[in-house]
This record gives sequence, C-alpha cells and structure tokens, in this order.
Amino acid sequence: MIEERFDEERFDFGEAVRVTRNVRNDGTYPGMAIGELLVRRGSVGHVIEMGTFLQDQVIYTVHFLDQGRMVGCRAEELVPADAPWNPSRFEFRDKVVSTIDLGIQGEIVAEQGQEGEILKVLRDFKPIQYYVRFPGRTLQVPETVLQPAHPEAFVEPED
Repeated sequence: MIEERFDEERFDFGEAVRVTRNVRNDGTYPGMAIGELLVRRGSVGHVIEMGTFLQDQVIYTVHFLDQGRMVGCRAEELVPADAPWNPSRFEFRDKVVSTIDLGIQGEIVAEQGQEGEILKVLRDFKPIQYYVRFPGRTLQVPETVLQPAHPEAFVEPED
C-alpha cells in the first residue's frame, strides 16, 4: 500500500486487503438478491483489478477466496490485510441511541435515548469510538454508551 496516496495506485495487484464494512449486493452481483450479504467486514481478499466508476470513483476488484466471490470495493472500504483490525459492533449508517446524556463543557447536546447515525468507525481507539450524527451536532462517542436504535431489527456482528 502507498500510504500517502488515495487514488488509483493506493493498492497494488495481488496485495492482500481487508474490507472494513459489510459488502451487500447493490444489484450488480448476479444471482443474489439486492441487499444480500456478499462479504462480511473483516474478511481478507486480494486485489485482482482496478477500474473506475462514473469516471471519478476508483473501484478495486477484490477476490475473497474464502467466500468464493470477486467484489468491487472503494479504496475507503479497504485497509491492508496486515493492518491492526479491531472489529466493531456498529458500522457506517447504523442508527444508534445514546445510553447516557452527552455533553460538551457541561451543556447537554444529545440526550439519553436520542437517535443518531454512525458516520465513521474509529477503530484505533479502545474502546472503539464513532462519529455519530445527532440532530444538529456530530459527536465522537465510545461504543460502550451506544445501543441499536431499533434492536428488533439489529443483527449483532458475527465473530
């Protein structure tokens, strides 16, 4: 991986990469229903091709041998396979609620039970932290104070 580059030369042919979020069928994977899970986050594959989508998005074709699938991934969805991996409970776009009041300098800016949306997973922290968009404010929040907003529909990640 070329760390300072975030364009078409970020990953090389044959390089082992890890996908950082679940990849679901967006309708471009034949023989599977839209929304069906193709590759689980944390899976390791190898870059076999690089191309573009809509002339401005670099897409890597990654072969996930264990799943027997070749899937297109954007650079921001991939990290080198040997990079530290810290699995998270939530991922991008998951709806969550805070189990406590969240404040800045003594002022409550997100009340307990208020719904927010995960914008980014920060895996380098212990416990894992997230950028969560609450109405009117984005906060960095530890995983330990978040719960699924809709627990009846939430699927816990597999180990």
